[in-house]
Amino acid sequence: MIYPENFEIKIGFAQVREMLAELCLSPLGRQFVNRMQFLNRHDLVQRLLQQTNEFKQLLESEAEIPLSHYFDVTAYLDRAAIPGTFLDVSQFFEIKMSLRTIRDSQRFISGTEEGKFEALKALGADVTVERSLIAALDKVVDDAGAVRDDATPELQRLKRDLIAQQAILRKTISSIIRHAKNEGWTPGDVEPTIRGGRLVIPVIAEHKRRIKGLIHDESNTGQTVYIEPESIFELNNDIKDLENAYHRELIRILTGLTNTLRHHIPELRKAYQYLGLLDFIRAKAAFARRVEATMPQLHKFPHISWKQAIHPLLYLSHRQLGKPTVPMDLELTRDQRILLISGPNAGGKSVSLKTVGLVQYMLQTGMLIPVEEGSEAGIFHDIFIDIGDEQSIENDLSTYSSHLTNMKKFVTVADNKSLVLIDEFGTGTEPVLGGAIAEAVLQTLNNSKVYGVITTHYTNLKNFAEKTPGIVNGAMRYDHKHLQPLYQLEIGKPGSSFAIEIARKIGLPKAIVDKASSLVGKDKIRYDRLLEELETEKQELEKKLAEATKLEQKLKRNVKEYNDLKNFLEESKQDVMREAKGKAKLLLKDANQKIEATIQQIKQSQAEKEKTKEARRDLETFANEQVRKEEPRPAHKRLTTGGPLKEGDNVALVGQDSVGQIVSVKGKTAEVMFGGLKTIVKIDNLERVDAQAAKQKKAAAKAEEGYTRGMNITQRMADFGSTLDIRGEYAEDALNKVMNFTDEAIMLGIPEIKIIHGRGNGILRQVVRDYLYSVPEVASLGSEAEERGGDGATLAVLK
Repeated sequence: MIYPENFEIKIGFAQVREMLAELCLSPLGRQFVNRMQFLNRHDLVQRLLQQTNEFKQLLESEAEIPLSHYFDVTAYLDRAAIPGTFLDVSQFFEIKMSLRTIRDSQRFISGTEEGKFEALKALGADVTVERSLIAALDKVVDDAGAVRDDATPELQRLKRDLIAQQAILRKTISSIIRHAKNEGWTPGDVEPTIRGGRLVIPVIAEHKRRIKGLIHDESNTGQTVYIEPESIFELNNDIKDLENAYHRELIRILTGLTNTLRHHIPELRKAYQYLGLLDFIRAKAAFARRVEATMPQLHKFPHISWKQAIHPLLYLSHRQLGKPTVPMDLELTRDQRILLISGPNAGGKSVSLKTVGLVQYMLQTGMLIPVEEGSEAGIFHDIFIDIGDEQSIENDLSTYSSHLTNMKKFVTVADNKSLVLIDEFGTGTEPVLGGAIAEAVLQTLNNSKVYGVITTHYTNLKNFAEKTPGIVNGAMRYDHKHLQPLYQLEIGKPGSSFAIEIARKIGLPKAIVDKASSLVGKDKIRYDRLLEELETEKQELEKKLAEATKLEQKLKRNVKEYNDLKNFLEESKQDVMREAKGKAKLLLKDANQKIEATIQQIKQSQAEKEKTKEARRDLETFANEQVRKEEPRPAHKRLTTGGPLKEGDNVALVGQDSVGQIVSVKGKTAEVMFGGLKTIVKIDNLERVDAQAAKQKKAAAKAEEGYTRGMNITQRMADFGSTLDIRGEYAEDALNKVMNFTDEAIMLGIPEIKIIHGRGNGILRQVVRDYLYSVPEVASLGSEAEERGGDGATLAVLK
């Protein structure tokens, strides 16, 4: 049961219905919009929600859903059902194109992935459109809505003869007009025209006797007459006969096609109902996308557990104005059935109540609702609402009498499956009596296990809710410092009306405000002040929580940067050790070869004194030139001049040898580029290095690299693999590997490299290609052949 009769207008569903009608593509869909109604069957509501949710998924996937030619041909089918009638070409065109849309829609939905879109697949399971019927229609009417010339052999012959006769007629009439123009009998720009279905030529009235023929008409001024020349009488007659024959043949074809269609009318009616349902469901899905609606978990019993629910019409209005819409969380369960909302005027109480009514009504008409994923909802058998001024002159009812009439309906009809929505409960009469009656009504509703949302200013109702099981207080939050509503619903405590504070803020004379305060009494003032202090403390706690969350996120970032730097340094250390071991191995090998050669030379010279001395000198020379001791690394000279560290300075970590460059300075930290890694370091851990020392270190590193390359280039070329697999790597780790791999390939002169990064979401591919585009030695980039991975691998040709 829905109460009152104008329920949809009161909560705004009438506007939602209008929007849905506008989103429909045809009258077929709009008929279903008009028939929407409140449903209390769980299985039916669940099915409607599932259909809409599946179509919403199709729209979000940007699939090519058939959305054209949603024609309403119901009237044509009614006409075709009458024996002896026939449809015209345009009507058959609409039937043909819409039937094709139905078949394409069925084929599209049934062809989707198995196990998905089951509700939409079931919708068209019993719909049948014979392919032979579409073929018969297509044989007569083309896709532009015209009759095919080859619909039948006779029609094709008549069309061909008609075209031939018309060509002869045009040639003859052109010759006559050309002669008439030369003689001055017709205006110079005259062209043949049609009068009475016959081809005629305009002739100046004074020369009408010059041309033999039949006068069919004259101009309004009488200066021009339209003559059918005698020489084309027979041609016009032949053309008229051919046209009549063509028309008779066309009627015969259309009559036969209508007879064929008549046998399929029962199944066609079901098919067009399916088309209308698709249009209707698509409109609901499109509306759901507009208001960011989702499908909640639906229970068979009354239940509301909404997360971030919004009023859809308010959301659309605010979005046009560029304003945010404040969502609300709401929970009505068996233990917490009635929510009593209090707070200042214009604070959002009525909007919250209307949101509950509209969203629940939308749900039980089969529409998705604007709540976040994970929300839950249930089925109510009745929704009652009391909102607005219902004063009735005809029934001699005051506003308060109207409220009482509604209350009578609620307490006598509502039960544990009903949802009751009451705005400004108890107002309209003397406050003490109105509050007492409201409390008694609230107690009765609670005893009946009714679910509901009620707004009020009455303190006695707040106190009653606080101590009564099944009822919970709620407050619309308010910034008492600036006296501005926050439009946020908070469940668990009552709200203050802030009447005294608002009066004082507006500037009402102090004497009046003080007098009002004294009349209200200290207890009431103390009660409101307590609520005000609680609100202040809550806002301060929320602010501190936000700051703590921000600091925690910053700490996590710093820890990650520290770990990244630690890993980088550890990897650098291991690289240096590996390279040093490689050098030592090569030096030892060369030394052993030299020693063996010296021994062999001494043996061959049979220990001759001069030869032995010469061999020893060669060995000492080798030792001095090749097996030299590693020079101790010079400690960086810390510069005390130049002031604080700034962007562009060359720096080193205290006690470390790596030189980097400051990218930016932020407070007590600096962003430093060490090699290819950018990291955050405290300024106290950095020391400035003079530019000359930094340049010398880079030159030494380059020279050392060249030396190493000369020593083991052959072995490294033999060991180098031209393919690098970085699938599953983090972007930063993968980038370091690609940089090292590319540098080595360039150093070894490798002509082409391949990096396997996989498809995934494309992040690794983007990182790899962005870096390779920045390397001057890379001549070109491209994807691997499709059979060898396609765009899951990148090929780079090196210069």
